[in-house]
Amino acid sequence: MEEHRKKVIFASMEHKQKKIIIVHGWEASPENHWFPWLKLELLKLGCAVLIPAMPNTNHPIMNEWVLHLEHIIGKPNENTYLVGHSLGSVAIVRYLESLSEREKIGGVILVAGFLEPIGYAELDSFFATPFDFEKIKSITKNIISIHSGNDSVVPMRNSELIEDNLGAERIIVQNAGHFNGGDGFTEFPIVLEKMRELMNRP
Repeated sequence: MEEHRKKVIFASMEHKQKKIIIVHGWEASPENHWFPWLKLELLKLGCAVLIPAMPNTNHPIMNEWVLHLEHIIGKPNENTYLVGHSLGSVAIVRYLESLSEREKIGGVILVAGFLEPIGYAELDSFFATPFDFEKIKSITKNIISIHSGNDSVVPMRNSELIEDNLGAERIIVQNAGHFNGGDGFTEFPIVLEKMRELMNRP
């Protein structure tokens, strides 16, 4: 009921207002890591911001996550921006793939994202079919990928995969782990800076 209320409010925001959805990852929640800090900073800029609680977070199913994003976001437009962490990044890419090519969004930031299995059977549903990279790129040309040089969860190879397949701007942060609260990431200024940059692009 609470998620439905948030969705109705979010969908009713002015068409021209910047709307930002922050998507958490596997076994995470909207209260984890740097998500609340980023939401607060973006609210200060006058954006509408939502961090949805993704369904069945300990045993995620791709279709459930994509459908949940579709329900939360409603009809996207070029003032819609998405930020994902880890599996949240994969969910965003799959969500973009599900849209009509006539639909466009403003931009995407993928933090510790990946485009191939990383050794956890619980995530297999997200990789059951190949990605349609051309379709995804047709939805937005503004993709930024942020990876850590010592991420023990997501291999660095994925930063190159995202750059090569999605034409993403690639940013490497040294010694940042998996960008978790446990790695010291309760704030994330680079993401805020890059989101401001995306929102100011023509």
